[in-house]
Amino acid sequence: MRRFKNLVLVGTSHIAKQSLIEVEEVITKENPDVVALELDKQRFYALIRKEKGKLKLQHIKNIGFKGYLFAKVGEFVERKLGERVGVSPGEEMLKAAELASKQGCKIALIDQKIEITLKNFSKELTWREKFNFIVDIFKGVFSKKHRIKIDLSKVPDQEFINKMLKQVKDRYPNFYKVLVTDRNKYMAAKLSNLIPNFNKIVAVVGAGHEDEIIEEIKILLK
Repeated sequence: MRRFKNLVLVGTSHIAKQSLIEVEEVITKENPDVVALELDKQRFYALIRKEKGKLKLQHIKNIGFKGYLFAKVGEFVERKLGERVGVSPGEEMLKAAELASKQGCKIALIDQKIEITLKNFSKELTWREKFNFIVDIFKGVFSKKHRIKIDLSKVPDQEFINKMLKQVKDRYPNFYKVLVTDRNKYMAAKLSNLIPNFNKIVAVVGAGHEDEIIEEIKILLK
């Protein structure tokens, strides 16, 4: 959890039971005016309606094949990991929205549209990054040395998150830019507009986004 002015950022893992507990504790304790979620409207309503696999083949025209493939693989992996720990992907976001509704808080959806993110992913992912991705998958499948053991029921500690983010940034710079940096800037802009207008804001975002979002907000509020 990070604090900046009247903003509280809660970093979560989308399939961790620990995140459900922390989200409830923070929102209940802080009693914010606004609960901000790392979602856009499409993903928010898909979560509420429990829709799965909303992206169809016809969406390739708009978001590109690489973006479509990344979204489908990511959706599959997250769902399978969630089944192992008994938590549906995005359940902590639904919990946050439910608590906001009960406490009479406003809900702000602060993430960039998923179509824009996936379209940028298709345009900017390089052949070198695709090659690195194949190599890393091969290592993960066939080499015990490169396998990472983590407790899926908990949010990884900050040292582990920072280490993984650095590795991703080094090996997949465009991947990191599209999925992390660009979205952090977008969310920071949304939050910087909320900060002057409300007494307390709790933002629920994926673990690893918090520090960069705060740094971007500091620049915007200078």
